[in-house]
Amino acid sequence: MIKVLLILFIGLVFESTGVILLKKGIDRIGQPDPVNLSQIVRLIKAGAADPQILLGVFFEALFFVCLLILMGKSDISFLWPLTALSFVFATFAAIWFLHERVGPLRWAGVLLIMLGAALITYSEQAKEKSPSPAGPRAVPARSAPPGQMR
Repeated sequence: MIKVLLILFIGLVFESTGVILLKKGIDRIGQPDPVNLSQIVRLIKAGAADPQILLGVFFEALFFVCLLILMGKSDISFLWPLTALSFVFATFAAIWFLHERVGPLRWAGVLLIMLGAALITYSEQAKEKSPSPAGPRAVPARSAPPGQMR
């Protein structure tokens, strides 16, 4: 489980880095105002040429690769809720790199996300430690092909 959590941590760092770079890029190229087709096309062209947006997309792709690796190693009911920790990582990254202010209500939300992640991790550890059912699993009897008796 340590390996899964380490890959998740690395993936969450990639994801938060991507979000910060995307935010910086979109702040630099501007938002569509008003929102119409020509403004969206302008935004796409500007974004496709902006180094921060391209780097942000690259880091988001790295996060996606980590997620694919993790999906092969763990249950979705364990993994997917833990990806909510990206909100925690992004909050800290926004404070450090974007100099955003985070109010008490948002901090309460961050703490709830962290509590939820802790409970999910604990439940996974408890599942791994629980004893298996008594004895080996019974193998169901195969039925004979039609027309043959067993």
